Amino acid sequence: MWPGTVREITATGSRLRILIGSPQAPDLVAEITPQAAAELGLADGTSVWTSVKATEAVIVTL
Repeated sequence: MWPGTVREITATGSRLRILIGSPQAPDLVAEITPQAAAELGLADGTSVWTSVKATEAVIVTL
């Protein structure tokens, strides 16, 4: 787990794409439902703790 900050939230269909930045790790993009974002209180600038569940990760080449 590492700390991060929500840098951007973008709607993509029925999901939200959350960009999280951290000085301790590469940027992370998570896709979640609007309901999950509301329950977590996510907004631009929100401080969060992040982690990656290996069985749920998808690597995308840039």
